[in-house]
Amino acid sequence: MSSNPSGKAQHAPAHGALAGVRVVDLSRVLAGPLCTQILADHGAEVIKIEPPSGDDTRRLGPPFAPGGDAAYFQALNRGKRSIGLDLGRPEEREVLLRLLEDADVLVENFLPGTMERWGLGYEQHLAARLPRLVYCSITGFGADGPLGKLPGYDAVLQAMCGLMSVNGSTQSGPMRLGVPVVDHLTGYTALVGILMALLARQRTGTGQRVEATLFDTALSLLVPHASNWFHSGKAPVLTGSAHPNIAPYDQFEASDGPLFLGILNNAQFMRFCRVVGRETLAGDARFASNALRVQHAGELRVEIEAALREFKRDHLCAELMAAGIAAGPVNTVPQALEQAHAGYRGMTVQDGDYRGLGVPIRLSATPGQPGAAPPALSGNEEAIREAGWLRPAHARGNRQ
Repeated sequence: MSSNPSGKAQHAPAHGALAGVRVVDLSRVLAGPLCTQILADHGAEVIKIEPPSGDDTRRLGPPFAPGGDAAYFQALNRGKRSIGLDLGRPEEREVLLRLLEDADVLVENFLPGTMERWGLGYEQHLAARLPRLVYCSITGFGADGPLGKLPGYDAVLQAMCGLMSVNGSTQSGPMRLGVPVVDHLTGYTALVGILMALLARQRTGTGQRVEATLFDTALSLLVPHASNWFHSGKAPVLTGSAHPNIAPYDQFEASDGPLFLGILNNAQFMRFCRVVGRETLAGDARFASNALRVQHAGELRVEIEAALREFKRDHLCAELMAAGIAAGPVNTVPQALEQAHAGYRGMTVQDGDYRGLGVPIRLSATPGQPGAAPPALSGNEEAIREAGWLRPAHARGNRQ
């Protein structure tokens, strides 16, 4: 059952798993804002601090939303409040420090050394002043080492860390994955680190630094390719849509369009052969095990393609899935989002002009809800005061 059957974005719920957690978000573009949006979806109060010109993502269009911000920005910043601060100015850094006195978490993705130059470094300045603060730094390569302090972007890390070398076909050559997968997973890596640090703080009473880098994350995605290389000494190669360790696990053509077929064991392969009316394939010595099917993948592809030409794609996928065989049509983005199951699962939401993706993390007792539409950039502190932050000096102090 969807946790948000209305399909509407909502303000962060008081009963969310992270209700009462306050987050100051200094991050821009994708990984950091995705992390803090997930925190907001699950009840955290998130204040987004932007330079006076705004997060660059506000301008990464077209397309643009009716309010003028790029659709890209809309995807990553719901459920937050925003305030514009020029952190190069001492008086505006003081506003940030006042916000941090009431914060549990700070997330930033500046180049290493930036916060230190502003007198906001964690070890040098904030840890002693705000001992309960969880400080999350998201960078390309970290602060030290041969590549330390260098800038990083998703596609560059895909190239440097081998992901492009296994994505694409011999015809296309190495290709960037069509979604910024390194940024996405780095956002989730940061999220997990923050939650671990908050859990540890319950025992120790003190916060800590959380670090997530695009470089580490990109290398962690090399499963099973890194392990294959460790054990075989053979560099992984381009395989198109196929899997290097499993067959058939690839894209095939039915009579009316492409589908993806995933078969992991002999029992599934035998059922597949029965469904498509090619029982003789199950008894073919070349295809008697997964290892043999991988070895003879080209010959198996010829046999499967000949069989699938007799079937309509959607009907065949439904029949295969009913038989316990993973198969699905290769959908476009609109087709994917218009699936009935996407609606049932609450994975598309709408609130006025705002449209976005739903909440993928499901909790039974403290469910999250997609937050309100992304904020316009604020040039003053009023929205922050309304949220109960920036209390008078005599009433402030890091919360217990």
